[in-house]
Amino acid sequence: MSASEGSYLQRVLAVLDAFRPDDDGLGAAELARRSGLPRSTAHRIALDLAEEGLLERRDGRLRLGLKLFEIGQRVPRQRVLRDAALPVMSDLREATRQTVHLAVLEGAEVVYVEILGSAGGPPLPSRVGGRLPAHVTGVGKAILAFAPPEQVRAVLDAGLVRAADRSVVAPGLLARELAAIREAGVAYDREESGNGIVCAASPVRGAGGEVLGALSVSGWSGRLRPTVVAPAVHTAALALSRTLSER
Repeated sequence: MSASEGSYLQRVLAVLDAFRPDDDGLGAAELARRSGLPRSTAHRIALDLAEEGLLERRDGRLRLGLKLFEIGQRVPRQRVLRDAALPVMSDLREATRQTVHLAVLEGAEVVYVEILGSAGGPPLPSRVGGRLPAHVTGVGKAILAFAPPEQVRAVLDAGLVRAADRSVVAPGLLARELAAIREAGVAYDREESGNGIVCAASPVRGAGGEVLGALSVSGWSGRLRPTVVAPAVHTAALALSRTLSER
């Protein structure tokens, strides 16, 4: 079903999804094009959202409103996990001098909950709230290795898309890699999510042993050796898991 044919809620989501992280504002024509809605429909929905504070109007252009950020901060899983993880992530960044990620699994993708960039390091394409296919990331594979079989099956059924030249897209190869991760407790991204990007990741568990997310240390292949930082990542993930279990 297209956005123009869906319910009002689906059309609202189409308008909100039209905005990208680097957008300073969208005009009416661009908003309609990206959302797939008739211009009059997109404009009417945008006005409704602006009235409620979910969008902001400035100089004839629209951008996401502060109220969306406020609502996002109330998501329990994100808030509890992020608050507990920040001290551990800060220590891990200090120890490795690299970028530290915290991510959770959502369907066949990982969503980055928090990112602590390295001082003076090169920027990475990941962003808070951003998504990547789980099977091409260290954090995604760290979660999938310990996830229930139905979650792994859902990822396989969604199709293993190629994000970079070295992405693993063969189900059999991914299954063998997940088995190795279960043995070692550490997952690696060797330029699978993006050319030149490498990382080491480890799962974060809750009180019942369930996997809540994953921590990773990421950087450029010329500046980071994943196997060297892997013990620090694993130790940090275990420390965070203990903190969450105690809570």
